[in-house]
Amino acid sequence: MCLSDCVLKKNLKPGIPKRHLLLVATTVWLFAGGFLLFRGIRMLPEMPYLWLKIPLAILAGLVLFHLLFLRVSLKHITRIRSLEILRPCIFSFFDWKSYLLMVIMITFGVLVRKTGLIDQQWISLFFITMSTPLLLSAVRFFRAWKKYNELVN
Repeated sequence: MCLSDCVLKKNLKPGIPKRHLLLVATTVWLFAGGFLLFRGIRMLPEMPYLWLKIPLAILAGLVLFHLLFLRVSLKHITRIRSLEILRPCIFSFFDWKSYLLMVIMITFGVLVRKTGLIDQQWISLFFITMSTPLLLSAVRFFRAWKKYNELVN
């Protein structure tokens, strides 16, 4: 491979500063959480005790955030900050295992919804539950983006 090939490939890579990679992660997590929240609310049927079930779904999401998503978001923030490349690829806000997990979760969500194996009311509450830690993780990535220059300097 000649030097001009390396330069050409480097110029075609969609690289961005590490700080902005945190903002990309914020956007992706915000989109995923917002999508699930919107979808969950839209799917809500008329059911008894809805006034109780929605707060319980949000509470379950808070628990899930503290048990799992705090650690996951910190892992990604730390990984992004410690990247040796100054302008990593825009898609490197996740590692390959996270992309695989995301594909599995999306596929599972679509299959469960389309097959009707689980009643719509429980799917809608599950979507609301899952939106909570995703949205809180987006806030965490945003805060890391805002603080990035303070940590580097």
